Amino acid sequence: MNNPALPAVRSKKAIALSINQQAFLLFLLILGVLLLFWEVGAKMGLFSQLMPSASETIKETWWWLSKPFFDYGPNDKGIGWLLLTSLRRVLLGFAIGSAIAIPLGILIGLSEVFSRAVDPFIQVLKPVSPLAWLPLGLGLLKNSESTALFVIAITSIWPTLINTKFGVSHVDTSYLDVTRTLGASRWRTLIKVILPAAAPYIVSGLRISIGIAWLVIVAAEILVGGSGIGYFVWNEWNNLKITSIITAILVIGGVGLVLDRLFSFLQTWVAFGQRV
Repeated sequence: MNNPALPAVRSKKAIALSINQQAFLLFLLILGVLLLFWEVGAKMGLFSQLMPSASETIKETWWWLSKPFFDYGPNDKGIGWLLLTSLRRVLLGFAIGSAIAIPLGILIGLSEVFSRAVDPFIQVLKPVSPLAWLPLGLGLLKNSESTALFVIAITSIWPTLINTKFGVSHVDTSYLDVTRTLGASRWRTLIKVILPAAAPYIVSGLRISIGIAWLVIVAAEILVGGSGIGYFVWNEWNNLKITSIITAILVIGGVGLVLDRLFSFLQTWVAFGQRV
């Protein structure tokens, strides 16, 4: 006999949403509630008079994003130019920091004596705030652009350095025993065995470091001035344009998300390469 309840069960299964779809719908719901609360709160005077409504901010954000590359002078540029300036600084400072952190991390990971000798320096310098490095950078370099790169580099070093050291020092000893048995040189062992095995840890450190570098650039540009997205935030605050500041925050967050996803893909690719 046919069961009349079966079609209903099948239809329910057919319209069932995946976890990603459910999460996306929940995200839209939360966003809608936040925007509604923001709009109503601004209209009813629950916030400071400086706080714009959600609708005003959305209009302002669209204006900035729809015209990202206008240039009417040094202090009147589109947010696209400001973003490119900040990205250039971040990537250059991050590259400098990585060029120091990876070789040093490998050296520390290979030598227990060197690791114990350097560890006190790492533990003392690692927790220092980026703002504390700015005056020192200005005093040493006497140049705002170089100081920004110095601060980005020195604050982004530590995650990559520590992860590289951990990855190198925790390579499976059976791999190293095989290379010794085959008579491989230390250099060949490093290139063919140790670095590939430590690659996921190194990329994980780079992923954390790029996030820190992007975080630091805003504070650096606010204090050293000049140009960039951080300077834009401070300049718009001086002009009491809160809508522009919120736009900059959204852009900063969006770029940070993209950078993190790029390194996440790289991390997955490296891990997949190891499994293959």
